[in-house]
Amino acid sequence: MHIFTTSAAMIGVCMTVVGVLHVVTVLRKVDTFGDDLLCINSLIYLASCLTAYGALRTRRRKRNRRLERMADGFFLSGLVLSTIATAFITWAITGT
Repeated sequence: MHIFTTSAAMIGVCMTVVGVLHVVTVLRKVDTFGDDLLCINSLIYLASCLTAYGALRTRRRKRNRRLERMADGFFLSGLVLSTIATAFITWAITGT
């Protein structure tokens, strides 16, 4: 349940940061790989959200466990990629 709601919120965070990042890159004339990473990141969070939703909706115990593990894996991958994207964005902005 927690991964479902948090993943959906993180998709919104990724979208917001991509929008703000585009404004910053235009003003500072900086090109960064961070927005591409955030786009991929939002897809990973979407996969996490959808698998968590599937786990909530299924009645089969075995399928539920498998979907929960998949949702956990996607969510943790998304967190790692969020950290990497943050590093790229920080280095690109402070490097100018």
